[in-house]
Amino acid sequence: MSARELLNPENSLWDLIAVQLRRHREERRLSGSALGVILDLDRSSVSRLESGQVKLLEKHARVLDREWDTQELFKVLVLFAKAGHDPEWFKAHFEMEVRASELRIWELAWIPGLFQTEAYARAVAVGAGLRDIDARVAIRMKRQERLFQDSPPNLWVMLDEGVIAQPVGGSQVMRDQLARLLELNEQPNISVRIVPQRAGAHVGRDGSFKIMTVDGNEAVYVEANIGGRLAVDVADVRLYRASFDRISDRALPVDASAELIQQTMERFK
Repeated sequence: MSARELLNPENSLWDLIAVQLRRHREERRLSGSALGVILDLDRSSVSRLESGQVKLLEKHARVLDREWDTQELFKVLVLFAKAGHDPEWFKAHFEMEVRASELRIWELAWIPGLFQTEAYARAVAVGAGLRDIDARVAIRMKRQERLFQDSPPNLWVMLDEGVIAQPVGGSQVMRDQLARLLELNEQPNISVRIVPQRAGAHVGRDGSFKIMTVDGNEAVYVEANIGGRLAVDVADVRLYRASFDRISDRALPVDASAELIQQTMERFK
């Protein structure tokens, strides 16, 4: 089944935008290439927009409304989609993550999914009261295969000290998980740094997020209690990039972070 056939406009505003984009293009008997000229995009980018693999930018929505006289339809749809939680967030986020060449992750609550051991991932799912735990853990483990494929992504990861200090799943689970962090931190493409508690109040306390670079473009996944959302506008991404840099100013260097992880691991007995 193609990505376009998987679109569900009844449950996702982003999917509705993709469907409407194709419908309005076909009503005007325009080819994908012709629409690309209007939006200053190539044909493959238009195809990804219509299949929901890439989200429509607000600047492109404004161009469509002007060119097609759609009474700000696309601009309003994009604004509402950005404001709310997309029920299909995981699909979009996962598809971008597996294609990303670079990932910048700030995590305030948990070990990032890409770094979790199976036991830790299971404890997280159980603690959250989730269903289908085996399936969820299997998906998480599958995501990690990206780290060991040819041309793996470059990762810059920063964790609040509370992430490594908070017991999850028991002492042995935490020891194994922290050992896993130390192991990954030795990889040439991975950097793990800790923001110590003594850093006090800082911009990262507002919540966790992940900046993904795909084909030279950046998007941000922002975590929420239920679901999440993707920010794709250049202005939004620029704000999160600045936040990531400011959090980095408070983080320990890589070697000092490794020492703190080792010390914390030794306390779990």
